[in-house]
Amino acid sequence: MKVALVGSRFFAASVLAALSREVGIEFVGVVAPAEDDRLAVAGHAAGLPVHVLADPRNVPAEAIPEGTDLIIAAHTHARVSDGALARARLGGVGYHPSLLPRHRGIAAVEWTILEGDPIAGGSVYHLADGWDAGAIAAQDWCFVLKGENARQLWERALAPMGIALLAKVVHHARVEGMLPAFPQDQRFATQAKMIRRAVVLTEETAPATVPLVVTVVGPDRHGIVSMLAERAQRYGANWAASRMTRLSGEFSGTVHFDVPREHADALMAALQQLSASGLQVIVASRGSAVVPPTWRSFELELVGEDRVGIVSRLTAMLAERGVSIESIHTDIVRSGVSGVQTFKIGAHLLAPAGVPLDALRAELGTLAQDLMVDIALDERPGDPA
Repeated sequence: MKVALVGSRFFAASVLAALSREVGIEFVGVVAPAEDDRLAVAGHAAGLPVHVLADPRNVPAEAIPEGTDLIIAAHTHARVSDGALARARLGGVGYHPSLLPRHRGIAAVEWTILEGDPIAGGSVYHLADGWDAGAIAAQDWCFVLKGENARQLWERALAPMGIALLAKVVHHARVEGMLPAFPQDQRFATQAKMIRRAVVLTEETAPATVPLVVTVVGPDRHGIVSMLAERAQRYGANWAASRMTRLSGEFSGTVHFDVPREHADALMAALQQLSASGLQVIVASRGSAVVPPTWRSFELELVGEDRVGIVSRLTAMLAERGVSIESIHTDIVRSGVSGVQTFKIGAHLLAPAGVPLDALRAELGTLAQDLMVDIALDERPGDPA
């Protein structure tokens, strides 16, 4: 059985490793979205032909070697074209981490958790017109543990289930010369888009307070945070939010205080006096902490393999839509096993009522596919920073 693997990241590389050990399975090539993707690296290491997609949204016919019996799609956001499917004797199958037709879409595991489903599952389905809409070749299920999040459910149960189901289907195809096929029941179809529903944040006013944003930079030493806290307490200010870090021996911190209006000027003066201790201090006041009631407040999360251009493209798109970035935090996490760098963004956004939210969701979804990352947009609970 000659197999071509289309996919990305850890799951696709795991499928390659697992099925390479199956008797009678020969991989004839892999298709990946980037040269540094984990699947591409694994393919090169195995001595396989590696096709890197010019368009990460489409798998062309030439990506699939002649003589292929079956195409397997594993964690890919690219559509396998009709021309590509025609090159494989049995067509193609993909793994989806849900009990199809429930939770069709890019965020099936997240929606399993959001919907409070007590049971989750996985499906190997035929690649066909429409996302995740082809006939079912195999399915399995599992319970969702209380308090489990999407990543935990994926790693504990759904990823191993996908590898086992794909192995089962490929074995059946090799022995029987055909693929099982059972139509999906459209009555139970639901969508699982990555950009999730956002709701209007109820207006919360704080007319008696003024927000102060304080930035402090200087040589790191004991007591800097304590000095900020002591002055805030002296003037009755609430420590609302902060970001602090130590970089190359330098302390850098930003704090948002909500201070009673009548004490704002005194607190600003007390904070600026810290400059005498060798710190650089900048104090800014917006005059009011009230968000207009017609604006919507969101939390955005982005996770994907680190590459150049993620922040610039995301922020440019938001600016074009008139969306304000109230705060943004980025981080890079390196896997101790694979060495792959994962880039993460957490941002608080404000969007005026005039911004068409459906268009914003659609554009973020397109951007996520282009960058090969996962983007989630949710309601921000509580008062904006």
